[in-house]
Amino acid sequence: MISLSVVIITFNEEKNIQRCIEAVKNIADEIVVVDSNSTDKTEEICNKLNVKFVKHAFEGHIEQKNWAITQAISNYVLSLDADEVLSPELEKSILEAKTNWQYDGYCFNRLTNYCGKWIKHCGWYPDKKLRLWDSSKGIWTGVNPHDRYEMQQCATIGYLKGDLLHYSYYSIHQHMEQVNKFTDIASKADFNNGRKVSVLGMLFQPCWKFFRDYIIKGGILDGYYGYVICKISANAAFIKYLKIREINKKK
Repeated sequence: MISLSVVIITFNEEKNIQRCIEAVKNIADEIVVVDSNSTDKTEEICNKLNVKFVKHAFEGHIEQKNWAITQAISNYVLSLDADEVLSPELEKSILEAKTNWQYDGYCFNRLTNYCGKWIKHCGWYPDKKLRLWDSSKGIWTGVNPHDRYEMQQCATIGYLKGDLLHYSYYSIHQHMEQVNKFTDIASKADFNNGRKVSVLGMLFQPCWKFFRDYIIKGGILDGYYGYVICKISANAAFIKYLKIREINKKK
């Protein structure tokens, strides 16, 4: 059986962190929490739960997650966000993988809870995530704030049954605040990568995104919150493009 380190990054996660930690106690040989100087009770809660708690200044989602891996004892890592929890079926699948490790990494579906409702469409499910792997064979990459784990070209990847339960937003207001924060980060990252946005693209892409997520990907089937999610997501695309144009004008 392999030894498994569970690595979690946090910032002001007093509402979520205990649920996340308690959900992995049966599968973890080590639990590491890397915190970017929380000002709430996150540290106090973690200390009571006897996990390894490390503070590290936040430089970006990708940078933070790559640094967090270096704090794990084992090369075999399960990487979680504080607002994520293993479903019982996924917990069982991971325990089976620990006793019979056959691949370099494993992916599984993520199911998101939005304002108390599980979202099965909108392009949000199945949201396949690669979160369990031999860390010597991959690295976090992507464009902040949208990180992804990338395995080496020759690496093998398996699939596990069960859902990673994601408690994303407790209110629509929280979602809109996050959109403003993430579009700030994403627009700067896109600008640094040389991206430019035309007026036509700024107008067309958000409309296409709403139609795709709400009609083609079935957001309409998620009822009221399906409409809210698709509308806010389309608006987020517009805001990001607007911010990119603003940065380009200033520079």
